[in-house]
Amino acid sequence: MAEPAPRNPLAFKAGETILRPSDSVPQRQVYQVISGYVRILCTDKNGDILVLRHVAPGGYFGEESLVDGKRRYSAEAVIETKIQIIDTRKLNANRSGQLAADLIKAIGETYTYIQRISSQRLRNRLAAALLELASSPLAQRDSRGQTTILITHDELAATIGSVRETTTRTIGELVKLGLVRSGYGRLRLLDLEGLSELAELSY
Repeated sequence: MAEPAPRNPLAFKAGETILRPSDSVPQRQVYQVISGYVRILCTDKNGDILVLRHVAPGGYFGEESLVDGKRRYSAEAVIETKIQIIDTRKLNANRSGQLAADLIKAIGETYTYIQRISSQRLRNRLAAALLELASSPLAQRDSRGQTTILITHDELAATIGSVRETTTRTIGELVKLGLVRSGYGRLRLLDLEGLSELAELSY
C-alpha cells in the first residue's frame, strides 16, 4: 500500500514549545523531525528541567499516542526545526518498521540516561553528554577538526540532571584537565580521547 503524500511540515523557532503535557493526544499520531533538533524534557516539582533525550532529523517522538495516550513531557525546538505529523495507521510496512526501530532506540537511550544519573559522578555524565552532542546539529567543526558545541550552561545542566551553578563548576574541572575550553554559549572540545575515557568511568 502506498503512503499518502506528506503534508506541509510545521515550523518552530529555537526555544519554541512543540508539545506540552496538557495538550490532547491524538490517537496513533506521532511526530517526525524533518530538520533541526528537538529536546524532550520534563519539569520536577521544584521547577528544575530535566532533558530525557534529544531527537535529531529522521527521529520520532509522541509515542504515547501508541500506548496509554498520556503525555508526561514537553517537546521543545532547540534550533529552528520542522516536523511532520505522521498518522501511523497510514504507514506502509517499511515505514512502520522504521518507526518501531526508532522508538526502541529511544527507549534504550532513556535507559542509558537513567543509568548515568544513578551511577556516575557529574563530570563523567558531563563528558558523556558532550560526546553525544558532538554529533548533533548543535556541533560545529573548524578547519582544524575541532568541535564546538553551541549550548548554554543552563541547557547543559538540564541535559545532565544538574543545576547551572554545579554544572559551571564541573565545566571548570574539565577546563583545568585540558579537555574543553569554555566560552559564552559554547564549549570547544579539546581532547576527545580524554573525554571518552572520563565518560566510561562510573565513579
